[in-house]
Amino acid sequence: MAGSISSSEPEKGNIKPTTTQQPNDGSVSCDEASSKPKIQRGLKSRHAQLIALGGTIGTALFVGSGVTLHKGGPGFLLITYLLMSALVYLIVNSIVLTASYLPVKGATPAYFMGRYVSPSLGWAMGWYYWYSFGIFVPYEITASTLVIDFWNPPVSPAVWITILIIVPVVLNMLPVSVYGESEFYFASLKVITIIGLLLLSFILFWWGGPGNPRLGFSYWENPGAFNTYILDGSRGYAVSFFSTLISALLPFSFAPEMLVFCSGEMKSPRRNLPKAGNSFIVRILVFYIGSVIAIGVICPSNQEGLTSGASGAGSSPFVLGIKRAGIHGLDSVINAAILTSAWSAANSFIYQASRSLYSMALQGGAPKIFAKCTKRGVPYVAVLCTSSFSLLAYLNVNAKSGEVFNWLVNLVNTAAFISWICCAIASIRFQKAFALQKLDRNDLTFTSKWEPYTSYLCIVVFTLLCLINGFEVFLPGSWSTSSFFSSYVGIPIFAVLYFGHRFTAGRKDGWAIPLKAIDLSTGLDELKAEEEPFAAKPSVWARLRGRI
Repeated sequence: MAGSISSSEPEKGNIKPTTTQQPNDGSVSCDEASSKPKIQRGLKSRHAQLIALGGTIGTALFVGSGVTLHKGGPGFLLITYLLMSALVYLIVNSIVLTASYLPVKGATPAYFMGRYVSPSLGWAMGWYYWYSFGIFVPYEITASTLVIDFWNPPVSPAVWITILIIVPVVLNMLPVSVYGESEFYFASLKVITIIGLLLLSFILFWWGGPGNPRLGFSYWENPGAFNTYILDGSRGYAVSFFSTLISALLPFSFAPEMLVFCSGEMKSPRRNLPKAGNSFIVRILVFYIGSVIAIGVICPSNQEGLTSGASGAGSSPFVLGIKRAGIHGLDSVINAAILTSAWSAANSFIYQASRSLYSMALQGGAPKIFAKCTKRGVPYVAVLCTSSFSLLAYLNVNAKSGEVFNWLVNLVNTAAFISWICCAIASIRFQKAFALQKLDRNDLTFTSKWEPYTSYLCIVVFTLLCLINGFEVFLPGSWSTSSFFSSYVGIPIFAVLYFGHRFTAGRKDGWAIPLKAIDLSTGLDELKAEEEPFAAKPSVWARLRGRI
């Protein structure tokens, strides 16, 4: 076990390939910590709560759910969202259990993988996170320009791309408290929008729209609750179910990981991270499950425009349902809300990608220059480097260049599945090491009676979903080489990163750090000392969760 070190921040020099004699403790020396600026804990509890509730709600839920509705119908849409919500909630428990014990400055999911599993896994996932989050920045900016096209402005898309790039980059160059405040209001707006849409759907369910009868579950009867997809009969229903289940992943992608990325700059993280994790069930039940029920009520699965490729909110089932109900003018309001959600997502992805790069630089897995911070604690070199991804949005101004951009996005197609599998592995290793070393369970600020069994379940289920991610191409008449590669190329990319490090820089290490050598103490005393005074009274959701 490593000795006591004065700072809890991941180290630059001490994270060399870990061996049984030199465990990866993730800390810096006192001189190094005091002489150089570092990130600061500027995220308040309300920031963490709203980021957890609405930080990653974006175009995938507002617009992408339309394609999912068309594939499976409202019945399969609801069933698959319920299944995916349950799985995501289990992985949230797994991630928060792991991260809330030692949420050191600069912590990321990859940091815990490197600390509890192996340096090679942490290095591979660190770079995989950086690329995945980075490429989603221009993706969301492009989505924003498509949303703006809803109003048919007489301005080149390049102008809007420039404006949309500047704002999130500037926000991320300011102190993290500014980022937290901006995401607080972005998330608040998304929460208000969804609640408003749920209330509107409730009204249409019981009373109907202007000059239209009450809807009830009429669209569940005609065109029907369940659709076939690609094939006919029972096989078509099976294809529809699995295709809808995989499509239901997108709105949840990387949402659990955001909690960990925020924890490194969160005030009182050992208290606030579990609170944010407990509130995740509210987000799932109200925003995701509530939204898909509302969509099934107000929009039929055969509605024209769901898969027409219409830009912006033109293909949003919410907007299509509102138009169908005869309500005029509201579509522009919803479109504006979708624009801010896409903008917010770009803001979040720059934050997460830059913190991943910063964390790797501290650990020695990336050039040290990316660990440089301003006096206000902003890793400005990592932010600027990550922001360069946003320039790829200009590829979409030209149709042929846009095909190149689509390939870049396809490289991260399976990233969420791989991330959750690795997070579950890290959680299991943490729990085994904690039990073997006979540490005090009172030091755990978050527990789950279902662990570690639910982590094993997540590994099995997400591995299967990752393998069947592109199963449609193997069906009769559905083969597409580009679709095959876009569905599976992420797997060999991760394998190259992991095994490349394992057999080069990590060749002296074993496949996994011995459980007895895993450092579960360095940084804990410092974190406890930093905690703000608070009453140890569990939250309402924590008490409710304990009874389940």
